[in-house]
Amino acid sequence: MHVPAPSVAPAPGRRPKRAVHGVLLLDKPLGLSSNDALQRVRRLLRAEKAGHAGTLDPLATGLLPLCFGAATKFAQLGLEADKGYRAVMQLGVTTTTGDAEGEVLRTRPVQLTLEKIEAAIRQFLGPIEQVPPMHSALKRDGKALYEYARAGVEVEREARRVTIHELRLVDWSGERLEIEVRCSKGTYVRTLAQDIGEALGCGAHLVALRRISSGALGLEGAVALATLEGAGAEAIEARMLPVDALVADRPAVRLSAEEAGRFLSGMRRKIDHPDDELVRVYGPQPAAFLGTARVKAGDLIPLRLLSPVEVEAILHTRTSR
Repeated sequence: MHVPAPSVAPAPGRRPKRAVHGVLLLDKPLGLSSNDALQRVRRLLRAEKAGHAGTLDPLATGLLPLCFGAATKFAQLGLEADKGYRAVMQLGVTTTTGDAEGEVLRTRPVQLTLEKIEAAIRQFLGPIEQVPPMHSALKRDGKALYEYARAGVEVEREARRVTIHELRLVDWSGERLEIEVRCSKGTYVRTLAQDIGEALGCGAHLVALRRISSGALGLEGAVALATLEGAGAEAIEARMLPVDALVADRPAVRLSAEEAGRFLSGMRRKIDHPDDELVRVYGPQPAAFLGTARVKAGDLIPLRLLSPVEVEAILHTRTSR
């Protein structure tokens, strides 16, 4: 016989956590880590479960999708999505960290033409090899590379293949160069700036970075942290996108009520749909998002599923607004 666990009252003075489901597009401010920004918003919402879909360094600003409740199940898809950035480079100066926080390593004269800059930028389009910077959170033997760097230890790193889908010059004024880049996951824009600087023969480091897109999500509709801190939990929830926002660009499959119940229990279903590595699946109601699946040879194969309780909670929230 199942014996329910006794409920535990919240500590005196503490408000109880809430089941909140959805995706909030935050315009992360300068100086905060992604996790610090997430925890601030989580406290405002008193949310039970939260995560983010792609780390931004404290020196970077811009789009940080925050996932709450059932949406955290799909945060990994945000981590794996292509990203878009605006980056400002200081030409003629290289630093120990590749950005403005590091010590100056070398200064060189800047003697460039527009043609030379555009030719150098074109070299980095498509698949390229990047050596991860020492000042990064990449782990080696359970320890972040930046910890080795702070101790003055240089660790050998293997080059990794990333893809630069788009790269264009936005502005050039003397020793400042602004670029816009759309790239695959794992790309270090700081390293890209350094490499472009070397291709130009003068060196460079990153002085500003702003994320402008993550997958199909853009800065449009993103909200500043200061705005959220002046609002109540209900006002913040009203700004949230649905749980399926991170997969909104994927093909949709809709199931009958009977088939939806079986799919939610983890069973494969037969459907008439072309093969696809990722589709979003819905029940008969338009807002009844059930989770993600892949399609192979007419089989709808569950990947990440919401629980029936989560589906009901989301439907209730949508209809009560």
